[in-house]
Formats: sequence, C-alpha cells, structure tokens
Amino acid sequence: MALSKDQLVRDIAESLDLTQASVRGVFEQLALIVQDSLENDGELTLPGIGKLKVTERAARSGRNPQTGKTIQIAAKKVVRFVPAKALADSLN
Repeated sequence: MALSKDQLVRDIAESLDLTQASVRGVFEQLALIVQDSLENDGELTLPGIGKLKVTERAARSGRNPQTGKTIQIAAKKVVRFVPAKALADSLN
C-alpha cells in the first residue's frame, strides 16, 4: 500500500516532534528547490534516496489506440529517477 502525503507528513511530524504545518511547509519548499534545480542544472541528488535527472525523450511515432492511425509524438524533456545504491541494495 502506498503512503499518502498526509500519512507521510504525520509520520515525519511525530518522529521529529514537529507540527504537521511545518512539515508541509518543508515539502512545499523542497518541491520549489527540486523544480528550480532541475530547470537550471538538469539534476538533483537526494542523499540516501537517489538522483533526479532531466533527459530528452526523442521524437517517435505512435498509434492512436481508438483509431489505429499512426501519429508523430514530439520530443520532450522528462524527469528520470536513479535510486541510490544503498536504497536499491536494501530492496534486494
């Protein structure tokens, strides 16, 4: 079962003896920092968790599932997550 944002905020607030409002503020600030870093540097390392990287997805052809017609899908930038080795090792 996935952990919801409210559960995550509550767990962090309880474990660090902080208010839920302050933890929500930290998450909002973290989101802004991640966005800014990816826009400017193209990558961000989250220690112990992994690395977020901006990569370019090439243009490609696809198929409309409703009509079966072939369409062109434009190139675009996407965010990729590369887990930290310690995190990946802990799962296996």
